[in-house]
Amino acid sequence: MQDLKAQLQFLGTGTSQGVPIIACNCPVCQSSDARDKRLRSSALVSYAGLNILIDAGPDFRQQMLSAKVEHLDAILLTHNHKDHTGGLDDVRALNYVDRKAIKIYCEEGVLKTLKQEYSYAFEEFKYPGAPEWQIFLIENKEFYLSLEKEEGDLVWVHDKGYFYQMPDGSLRQTMSKQIISAYDESILPQKSNDRVLIQTIRGYHDKMPVLGYRFGNIAYITDMSSIPEEEFAKLQGLEHLSLNTVGYKKHHSHFSLDEALSIADKVAAKHTWLTHLSHAFPSYDSFAEELKALCLERNIASEVAPAYDGLIIR
Repeated sequence: MQDLKAQLQFLGTGTSQGVPIIACNCPVCQSSDARDKRLRSSALVSYAGLNILIDAGPDFRQQMLSAKVEHLDAILLTHNHKDHTGGLDDVRALNYVDRKAIKIYCEEGVLKTLKQEYSYAFEEFKYPGAPEWQIFLIENKEFYLSLEKEEGDLVWVHDKGYFYQMPDGSLRQTMSKQIISAYDESILPQKSNDRVLIQTIRGYHDKMPVLGYRFGNIAYITDMSSIPEEEFAKLQGLEHLSLNTVGYKKHHSHFSLDEALSIADKVAAKHTWLTHLSHAFPSYDSFAEELKALCLERNIASEVAPAYDGLIIR
């Protein structure tokens, strides 16, 4: 693991329905505390000079505007559910500004779903204005992101689609390299200081495989209900752990609060931040106090607190 400092901003900390939930009149959904207003779960990571987005759900546009994001170097997807991929069409704005295809890192199963839900983004001759992506296939093993600036600008050719305009003025079709392996040595910079290492953490969302990610001293985990024992070695020595929980009761595809606290105790990061929170938990201040009492009662060394939209950790 590279000795690099990371910063993570929670762009959304709510469940698939967000908080408040449509038509719900419970005290949390009616709360005036801004920390109880939760968009769908997503995070922006600043790492080694790169802007990295984890998941792009239906609130992607609002989250980019709120965080004043003008550039992304990569989007890392955890899994294929709509509350984590439903905003990918809106990267069109960044295609236009950056004149680059957006780099998306995901597993094979996630790509299969993207091809079904965004078939128009994979057509040979795209409808003008369709999003331009470059897909990097990953597995549950560490991979590198490039720090090098890619040559060539993305240009739209009328009635033909996007091309890369090379330094000599020639045009190269983007489709020729749209889907590639993140482990292809030919695409990696030769110098180690021109690339940054990302660690993956395998977990399961019920029976669905999901990836969490580690960036230096920060790990981000969401939408998991179990983590294989062998994966915990990847979570040692953390300053910050982000972990999902949706409620007090046992859930088939998410950690309950009791399970999340057990993992926080096991990992023993200095700080554990709970995300993907539902309206089953009380308002922010009450929940924060409850977590302090539970950690004291269970002798949990990690400082556990609820995350909220806009929170920045370093």
